[in-house]
Amino acid sequence: MSKLTCMIIEDEPLAVKVLVDYISQVPFLELQGTFKDAILATDYLRHHTVDLMFLDIHLPKLKGMAFLKTLAHPPAVIITTAYHQYAVEGFDLNVTDYLLKPFEFERFLVAVNKVKKAGWEVPKPHESPDLKDYLFLTVQKKKVKILFSEILYVESQREYIKLVTTKATYLPKMSTHEIEALLPPALFKRIHRSFIVAVRKIDSYTAEYVEVNGVSIPIGRGYRDILENL
Repeated sequence: MSKLTCMIIEDEPLAVKVLVDYISQVPFLELQGTFKDAILATDYLRHHTVDLMFLDIHLPKLKGMAFLKTLAHPPAVIITTAYHQYAVEGFDLNVTDYLLKPFEFERFLVAVNKVKKAGWEVPKPHESPDLKDYLFLTVQKKKVKILFSEILYVESQREYIKLVTTKATYLPKMSTHEIEALLPPALFKRIHRSFIVAVRKIDSYTAEYVEVNGVSIPIGRGYRDILENL
């Protein structure tokens, strides 16, 4: 199985050492790099992509939450911090988990497994994700088959998503980043921090919103060029 590539954005050397050690113990994680501030991380992300980011909040130059808001298409994010008061804001930004320092390896493993499970998988080199026309999601402890052709849109619901199809609405426990990684990019586009839409289901759109099956969905300020480029 392919590995989850990850990066660490952390300015405390001891915290970096702990994370590097924990990552090395998890077979499905592959560390791509460590960065002591968000500016260096931003420069790296201009030319590289990762599946998962371990992000501290109190960083020099640019704070972690402010940095996260600058990313149009962020990877899965696990917050690592000593400050619990940012948890709500973190979940509003669709972070996968929130680790309070100091945290043990077992708690770290729970967090990264949230990224790995909920249907996450990387296609083998000879496979194309666009060849598959469905996915399986865990909904109320049951694996449910969802056809791509039936999905209308996805909406963030904090630690859940609302996945609306032509047949039913599902509430799997996962983030929009996780579901976005499973959807064919040619068929689905993120148009807002909290919304992903099926391109073929768009009935009309303006600069402010799209209409899908009679539902108006807002277009985020940083996503407006996506529709124009379709």
